[in-house]
Amino acid sequence: CRWFSLSQKVSTTGEFAMTQSPSKLSDPSVSTPPGVLGHQGWADLPDKLLHSIVPLLGSFLDLIAFASTCCSWRAAFSSYPSKPTICTKLPPLLVRPNVCVDAPHLPSSNGRHKLRTCKVIDLTNQNRALRCQIPQETFQRMRFAGSSYGHLICCRRGNCLVVDVFTGAEVSPPSLPFSGDCEQEVYFGGTLTAPLASPNCHLLVSTRSSLFDWPVGSDSWSELKLSDARVDQIVEFNGQFIAMDYSQRIYILKLAPQLGLQEITTEWWDDMTECPYLRPWLVVCGDMLLMVDHYMSLSFGAPVLYKPYHLDMSTRPAKWVEVKKLDNWALFVGGDVRSPPFSCLSPEKWGGRSNCLYYAHYSQPWSVHGLGDAADAVWDPSTDPDLVYKRNWYGQLQAFWVYPSMFYSDAPVVTGHQDWADLPDNLLHSIVPLLGSFLDLIAFASTCRSWRAAFSSYPSKSTFCTKLPPLLVRPNVRVQAPHLPSSNGRHKLRT
Repeated sequence: CRWFSLSQKVSTTGEFAMTQSPSKLSDPSVSTPPGVLGHQGWADLPDKLLHSIVPLLGSFLDLIAFASTCCSWRAAFSSYPSKPTICTKLPPLLVRPNVCVDAPHLPSSNGRHKLRTCKVIDLTNQNRALRCQIPQETFQRMRFAGSSYGHLICCRRGNCLVVDVFTGAEVSPPSLPFSGDCEQEVYFGGTLTAPLASPNCHLLVSTRSSLFDWPVGSDSWSELKLSDARVDQIVEFNGQFIAMDYSQRIYILKLAPQLGLQEITTEWWDDMTECPYLRPWLVVCGDMLLMVDHYMSLSFGAPVLYKPYHLDMSTRPAKWVEVKKLDNWALFVGGDVRSPPFSCLSPEKWGGRSNCLYYAHYSQPWSVHGLGDAADAVWDPSTDPDLVYKRNWYGQLQAFWVYPSMFYSDAPVVTGHQDWADLPDNLLHSIVPLLGSFLDLIAFASTCRSWRAAFSSYPSKSTFCTKLPPLLVRPNVRVQAPHLPSSNGRHKLRT
């Protein structure tokens, strides 16, 4: 397990070390029927019930703990039909490649490459010590081309490597069909069009004069020559791929029957003849395609201002329209042009702020910026005054936001820890009324000590007696139960 190491026991360093949660501890405060303790029926809960639990989980740690509980829960998570929606309800994880952390229990190599253990931050659980391992080669020899669907995309001399940020799984496409000096080639973007395991996944790599397309699993690339301007960004929006070139022109990208770009004629805001921004970026925010960039301010207050504009495609030509306020949304962006931005709905649920942008930095984890007129109200004057806000193409891998690949597809789920025993009581209390039988309720209360305590403290247990039929006891019907005691120490027992 290279994802992270979590537990219920804190070491002297403040990081979490793996321990095993007790599952058969008794608790005299909880009344559980004899013979039930130690029963692990939670592993047999129906998928329908497990699927109803998934959207209640409030952090990636809870989700991964859920999926790591046992094979049946892992299968239920894998078959959950709305995993991509999780990525709009939780903030992305922040990977800081420049911050190495000690992890003596993790391997230093994957058999092919040495591994660097990097710090990972979950904004919903900032006190938990998380880490991931990235091949050292991606820092020392290869050039960052992008990240997509939980994978890093790196290239060197026409050779590409696609690496899962958290599982370490690697895919090596065929060499790019360069005709010139591939040593001097610059990679301006790399993206996947779908989760890597999907049958229709393509890897797209943008260079100075070409856009290359590799249908994952095939033997060759196709190439689209670009005579005017290179492609800097590709996003998926409303079932289409939208590309933006270096001159901020917008295109529909088509993969079939052959690779091609169809320009979308647009008008700029305020009747401008060209984009006033130097290096804007696109981000999908719900049903809006936004263009965002910053400009510096010399007035008192926030030194950097961000304004979003959405593309109104109901008009001909399409028009960029200023968004005065991003109600109930937050944006996330990194310093490298090739790392994709993200949006998150209802950030207040995890302690974030709406109408704000979270900018990942190299020197400090992030800075928070109010969008539009909220800039001064949000700005923290203690923020490092030397931070850089102009996104660039860096030679060294910068801090980037990412959602693990397991939240896009049926990717493998990390196993090996039982952190489900630490789910918060308010979450466990929300699960209890979903249980549809006494067996499910008893299985829930028998899972482990913490779940039993949560059931004991559930404030409305008496309502179950009106929602479920009573159990029928037939004293005249005896059954064989050799695993149960024949006496309680004082009396013989009839089963």
